[in-house]
Amino acid sequence: MSPSSTSRPCAFAALLVAALAGCATPARLPIEESIGPHPVLPPPAPSTIPTVNIAPRVGWPEGAMPMAADGYAVDAFAADLDHPRWLYVLPNGDVLVAETNRPPRPAPPFSLRRWFQQKFMQKAGAAVPSANRVTLLRDSDGDGYAEIRSVLLSELFHPFGLSLVGDHLYVANADAVVRFPYALGDTAITAAAEHVADLPGGPINHHWTKSLVASEDGERLYVGVGSNSNIGERGMDHEVDRAAVLEITLATGATRVFASGLRNPVGMDWEPETGALWVAVNERDELGSDLVPDYMTAIQDGDFFGWPYSYYGDIVDSRVQPQRPDLVARAKKPDYALGAHTASLGLVFGHGGAYVGQHGSWNRAPKSGYKVIFIPFNEGVPSGPPRDVLTGFLNARDEAQGRPVGVVVDRSGAVLVADDVGNVVWRVVRTQR
Repeated sequence: MSPSSTSRPCAFAALLVAALAGCATPARLPIEESIGPHPVLPPPAPSTIPTVNIAPRVGWPEGAMPMAADGYAVDAFAADLDHPRWLYVLPNGDVLVAETNRPPRPAPPFSLRRWFQQKFMQKAGAAVPSANRVTLLRDSDGDGYAEIRSVLLSELFHPFGLSLVGDHLYVANADAVVRFPYALGDTAITAAAEHVADLPGGPINHHWTKSLVASEDGERLYVGVGSNSNIGERGMDHEVDRAAVLEITLATGATRVFASGLRNPVGMDWEPETGALWVAVNERDELGSDLVPDYMTAIQDGDFFGWPYSYYGDIVDSRVQPQRPDLVARAKKPDYALGAHTASLGLVFGHGGAYVGQHGSWNRAPKSGYKVIFIPFNEGVPSGPPRDVLTGFLNARDEAQGRPVGVVVDRSGAVLVADDVGNVVWRVVRTQR
C-alpha cells in the first residue's frame, strides 16, 4: 500500500472528528437555570449523534494559574505531580494525594460512536497512564508550599479514596478497600496491604473511582461507587452494588448498599451542623445540553434517587427499558442542583458552606463547570446561590489549562484543589471573611 493510500483513512478520520466536534446542539437555557434547589428541567433533547464539546488539554503556561475570586488568593501548594485526582488531610497537617487514572479496559466491539468518544477523551487528557500511588506532601515551615514530598504508597490498583481510622490508613482501590498500618509523621509505608472488602470492579469498570469517608465513630466506611454505564444499557446485571453509596462495617468487612440510584456518587463529606452525609453526584448524559443537572444531596439509609429509570424524582427516562414504575414511585428528589454536565466531583464542607470541584463538561454546548464553587449553608441546608471561588481553568481558546477534581480544607483553613490536567495542587486562602 502506498504512503498516500495509508494516509487517506487517517485524514478521513480527522475530518470525521472535526465534524463531530461541530455536532453540538446548544443549550436553550443559561447554566444558572440548572442550579439550585429547584432547577429548570426542560423536555429532553436527545440526538443520534450526542453533543461532544471537549476542552482539549494544554496545561498551564509557565507562571500561569487559576483566577481566585475577590476575597481569595491562590498559589501552587505542589506542582509537577502525575494526574493528581484526590486529596486527604491527615491530623498532623500532612496532605495525601492520590496520583491515579482509570484502569485499562478490554477492547469492546468496534463502533463508530465509541471510537469518536475515545478520541475525544484522549484529547481531554483522560487516557494518560496511571501512576497508581499515594504521595505525601508536607509544608513544614508553614509558608503555603509543600517543600517535602514522599511516595507514601506505590503499586496500588488505581487508588482514589483515602481515610485514616485509628492506626490504619484505608485506601479505596478501583476494585477493593485495603488498609495499611500507619503512624502519623511517617513518610513511607512498607507493610503489605490488608484486604478489607471487595468493591465492584472490572472488566468494564466504567465509573472506576471509589471515594471513601469514615463514620465519626470509626466503625464504618462509606464508599461511592459509580454506575457501569450511562443508563444501564449494558444490562442491570452489570450494575450490582453500583450507582450507590456502600457501607462497610470495619470489624467484619460486611458490605451493604446504604443509598442507591446515584449514577456516579463521588465527593462525600459530613455536614458539620446536622451530621448528615452529603454526596456530589454526576447525572446521566445524552439528553441534550440542558439535562440532566449534576447535584449534591444529603443521603440517608435506604434512599433511592432514580437512576437509571428516572431523574430528579419521578421524571422518567424513556430510553431505559424495561421500566420500573415501582422504583420510580419512591425515587427521592436531590437537594441542590449543581448545573447540567458540570462533572461536580469534589465536595468538602468548610467556612459555613460546601466547596465543590467541577471537573467540566463534555456533553454540553457551551461548556460548563471547569471551576471551584462555594455554596453557603444555614442550619444544615444550602442557603443561597453558588459563588465562584476559582476560575480560569479554560483559556481564551476554550482549551483546558487545568481541571479541578478533589477539594479539601487543610488545618489552616486553606482550600486545597487537585488539578489533574495541570498536575498541580492549588492552595486557596481567604483574604477576607
